[in-house]
Amino acid sequence: MRAFAWFLLLFAAALAAIALGSYPAWLLLHPHFDFPFHRIGERVGMLALLVGFVAVARRLRLADRASLGYGLPRRRFLRELGVGLAIGVLTMGAVVGVMAALGLLDWTRAGAFTVAALVKLIAVRALSGLAVALIEETFLRGAMYTGIARQSGPRVAVLLTAVVYAATHFFASYHIAAAQVTPWSGVALLAGTLHAFANPVAILDAFAALFAVGVVLGLVRAATGNIAACIGLHAGWVWVMLVVHELSAARPGAALGFLLSRFDGFVGWLVVIACAAMAWPLWRFYRARAAARPAQVERPH
Repeated sequence: MRAFAWFLLLFAAALAAIALGSYPAWLLLHPHFDFPFHRIGERVGMLALLVGFVAVARRLRLADRASLGYGLPRRRFLRELGVGLAIGVLTMGAVVGVMAALGLLDWTRAGAFTVAALVKLIAVRALSGLAVALIEETFLRGAMYTGIARQSGPRVAVLLTAVVYAATHFFASYHIAAAQVTPWSGVALLAGTLHAFANPVAILDAFAALFAVGVVLGLVRAATGNIAACIGLHAGWVWVMLVVHELSAARPGAALGFLLSRFDGFVGWLVVIACAAMAWPLWRFYRARAAARPAQVERPH
């Protein structure tokens, strides 16, 4: 569990950087740039996380391509990513179809979109989904999974990375007006960022759904030995979710409305059920693909 402890320490250091470094950074930057305080604080935390990640990866010998999950040859990696992307879009599309069939979504917003606006939305959200998946999978199912799996085995790695994956989705954006910034605003920003955890019951369904998604991605990582499929699946799921968020909203008062979380109106018990249904087939599918890999002849790039 030493590797997991290092990564928890890394997250703690990044959060501490927000509390301690946001105000000094604001004093340095605000006279010259009109950056809001919360944005400066977020960047301080991201920078601390990035620097710490590099240091931890080197210390735990996780800085090589294979440890980060990029051990496949480029052509095969991109092919597996593409297959995962297609599966991700299809499976999340099916989940959205079930939501619509159950009357859980109000599509009024979609009527305001022109064809051009819809095409732009789909393209922009595709890039957003890919960026999110690339960053999160490299960190979680890449370096963190490898470090934990080496010391505690793949099962523990799947579960612990899923817990961290779920938890990080509840870091909120908390705004502090420039006129209200004080030397203690960094602490206030940190408290606001973590305020969702003050009422765990309110986020239980969303946390369970995100944990289930993390388990599915971890199982695919364990089956394939790399993160190509994880990036594709993750990007496909986020892509569909972001588009649906723009085009619809949870229907208030729907008979089965409890299936969607109060957190974001999407991830909830229905997503938990979907993950439970797809976990075994996806694991079998990717284990079979990985087993067939040695029999394939890789052409030189």
